[in-house]
Amino acid sequence: MSNLVLHDPLWLLALLVLPLLFWLRGRRRVPVLLVPYAAAWYRPSLAAVSRWPVALALTGLALVIMGLARPQRIEDKREVRTQGYDLMLAIDLSGSMLAEDYDRGGDRVNRLQAIKPVIQAFINDRPADRIGIVVFSGRAYTLAPLTFDHDWLARQTERLKVGLIEDGTAIGDGLGVALTRLEQAGREKGGHRQGAFLVLLTDGANNRGSLTPAQAAEIARTRGIPVYTIGAGRDGIVPFPVFDDKGNKIGMRRMLSDLDESALRDIATATGGHYFRAADKDTVEGAFRAIDRARKIEFQAKSYLITTELFHWPAAPGLVALVLGALFARLPLRREAAP
Repeated sequence: MSNLVLHDPLWLLALLVLPLLFWLRGRRRVPVLLVPYAAAWYRPSLAAVSRWPVALALTGLALVIMGLARPQRIEDKREVRTQGYDLMLAIDLSGSMLAEDYDRGGDRVNRLQAIKPVIQAFINDRPADRIGIVVFSGRAYTLAPLTFDHDWLARQTERLKVGLIEDGTAIGDGLGVALTRLEQAGREKGGHRQGAFLVLLTDGANNRGSLTPAQAAEIARTRGIPVYTIGAGRDGIVPFPVFDDKGNKIGMRRMLSDLDESALRDIATATGGHYFRAADKDTVEGAFRAIDRARKIEFQAKSYLITTELFHWPAAPGLVALVLGALFARLPLRREAAP
């Protein structure tokens, strides 16, 4: 079912006033202002002119006014239920993320290079979600607030690199900033945040920051926000690049991976999430796929109206009628000027 409405009905008042204006003009017998030598350009009143130009002008003007009123056809209200969440990604950018214990097409890549395309694919696969990113190492910062603009978000993800923040691993602070970004009074019920979760990706143990991982997990638990934790990298001794003063890679050395799996597992268990050990690229992808399956619900409804603009239907013939009226009004004048 559809309804016809006028966007600006004030133009109809002007339409109603037009007949009165033309009636008053037709009753005028003598020009108010006398100008010498004006006989050459003076025109007779509307009563003495052919009715066709006047009729066309009035019809065209009325149609144009109707078009200015912006008539619209409004369709029935539609409701669309969508699936999605508000989610924050907390990504570790500490120096240990440079460890080259991942493989891509036979070449060794560091941990950050391995997870960036997986993160981007995860973002692209969740178009109905608002997603934000927090990055941390010695400190924690918001790289991107919650947004539906996933193209922009993907560009921000491409900017991720180790060294943007002072070194260290402040897991607790990273979780704390992400939880702050998920605060939204309109989506809280009984003190719990509705339709939100957090993904923490790190390769180390907490050694910096003012908030411990256990304290951050307790905050998430009280707010009802599940935290999914992903431990990146391999256990034991891993290859690590050596750089010169200009940032050029000059060699490799061995270092011990210090991932605190028990702490990450405790965070996930306490908040109702899940812990994933991502020893290689395939397990990282598997972790994100498992999170995607677990966190897909129908949680909001949108309603909208479909409108169709109809102003061009009266406006176009109205302009044509005005042009024709002007042309017909000039024809008698040309005949009078002929010898």
